Amino acid sequence: MTRAIMLQGTGSDVGKTVLVAGLCRLFANRGVRVRPFKPQNMSNNAAVAEDGGEIGRAQWLQSLAARVPSSVHMNPVLLKPQSETGSQIIVQGKVWGHAKGRDYQALKPQLLGAVLESFATMRAGTDLVIVEGAGSPAEINLRRGDIANMGFATRANVPVVLVGDIDRGGVIASLVGTYHILPEEDRRMIRGYLINKFRGDVSLFGEGIEAIGGFTGWQCHGVVPWLKAAARLPAEDSVVLERLARGSSGALKVAVPVLSRIANFDDLDPLRAEPDVDLVFVRAGERLPADAGLVVLPGSKSTIGDLLDLREQGWDRDIAAHVRRGGRVIGICGGYQMLGHTVYDPLGIEGSVTETPGLGLLDIETEMAPEKTVRNSLAVSKEYDVPLSGYEIHLGVTRGPDCERPSTMIDGRPDGAVSPDGRVMGTYLHGLFGSDAYRAKLLASFGLAGERMNYRASVDAALDEVAAELESVLDPAWLDSLVR
Repeated sequence: MTRAIMLQGTGSDVGKTVLVAGLCRLFANRGVRVRPFKPQNMSNNAAVAEDGGEIGRAQWLQSLAARVPSSVHMNPVLLKPQSETGSQIIVQGKVWGHAKGRDYQALKPQLLGAVLESFATMRAGTDLVIVEGAGSPAEINLRRGDIANMGFATRANVPVVLVGDIDRGGVIASLVGTYHILPEEDRRMIRGYLINKFRGDVSLFGEGIEAIGGFTGWQCHGVVPWLKAAARLPAEDSVVLERLARGSSGALKVAVPVLSRIANFDDLDPLRAEPDVDLVFVRAGERLPADAGLVVLPGSKSTIGDLLDLREQGWDRDIAAHVRRGGRVIGICGGYQMLGHTVYDPLGIEGSVTETPGLGLLDIETEMAPEKTVRNSLAVSKEYDVPLSGYEIHLGVTRGPDCERPSTMIDGRPDGAVSPDGRVMGTYLHGLFGSDAYRAKLLASFGLAGERMNYRASVDAALDEVAAELESVLDPAWLDSLVR
């Protein structure tokens, strides 16, 4: 019989995603057939699953940890926040509709069937499914029609382990408070808790564990330390950008404007991992550093909205000055669209603004269209003649004279554009920097040499390290019980 366990948090960003990934790798290393599952995710960091369609990038990482092909059924409901139009709703990999927050609450019961169907698909032929909740089950204002936490757990009869983040403080109150605020039906689903992100001497928290047990009767299955290896894993959502280092001592400074609707910014993780790269995320109110050698414009869930924000911050002037100084610019997906003369949205797909000027750094124009491109792709860099692999997720068609100089060939067709002087380029291919050969050639073009880093291997090694750390601190009897 397939077993299942669900990790729910006492709040957002308590570390559930990394714990699920680590547990998937732990059990995969034991020879257990394990799969991840998240009923509902909200993120603009999406991936293209191997069976086609969009899922949260976190579930893609968890499938990598489990050593199984990614599937749209691992994340049957994905909410992608947009601008004025609320969120795009992806169901089992395909666009299902759009809704604002209040409207979505009324729609959730319609999605429960798809969630349960996908869960059944994930259980088939598997020993263990590790489920990740969203936010907190204590958000009782969202309990009616819930499909992300206790609403799912009770319908699917999946036991729950709570995760509390001790690093942010108040972990005892958050766990005990969750106990008291949950209705009895939900409380019965809980089979203990984990303390996450602990720093220091674990023995000093012994009284805390006793207190939590006294208030709740719950067993602590382990105190997880701050997992240093987790920093080498792709970031899940834009909340993490606030914590990322604002630069290092790398020889090449790469500046990235953090726009409000930034998407798929994990494209930048391979650059961030390079010791010769000083990756600087530029926040609102800050100027782009004048000594940057490269500016990267990442993806966006609302190209027009982010173009307006970019101008409001004055970053358009900073980027123009950067190019005049001889600096280089790479735009990916929405960032590529921003590099042209104009972005048109005659059907109002992104919102009420139907046309806005671009940065004018490429002789191209983009028109938004309702058909969405979603596919995994094999490509070749035209500039460096090296193989690439990645994926496309975008709306819109881009045309113009600079497209006659494509930056890449994707599945044999031209993609992207390059300026006549070669200093500005754009592409629809996500995963560009994940190619070790491309990244090495790019760094070499800035005069940086050195050993080529195998980024995929470094992520895989980090997953093994997280799994080993979890195995050393979690209750062995509890781990064994998950597959007995």
